[in-house]
Amino acid sequence: MIRVVIPPHLRTLAGVGREVELQVEGPVTQRSVLDALETTYPMLRGTIRDHVTQQRRSLMRFFAGGRDLSHEPPDAPLPEAVAQGVEPLWIVGAVAGG
Repeated sequence: MIRVVIPPHLRTLAGVGREVELQVEGPVTQRSVLDALETTYPMLRGTIRDHVTQQRRSLMRFFAGGRDLSHEPPDAPLPEAVAQGVEPLWIVGAVAGG
C-alpha cells in the first residue's frame, strides 16, 4: 500500500483523515499514485492536477524523503521508501499571497 498525506482542504472534500492508503498497480510514480487517488476519491479529480493536461496545479507540491519532487517527471519512479509504504508521499498546498 502507498501512503499519501493530503492537504486539509482536500481531506474535507474527500471526507478522509490526514493520510490515505492506496493500492497502486505497476511502477510507483506520481502519475500512478495520482491516478489511484483520483479513482478512489473521484471528488479530487482536477484539484491536484488539471483535468485535461494532467499537469500538477501550480499551487500543489509533492514531497518525499525531505525532497521536493514537484518538478520531477510524472512517470519518474518515486523513492523506494514511498513505493514500499514506509514513508508517505506528501501533497502540500503551497501558501501564496501578499
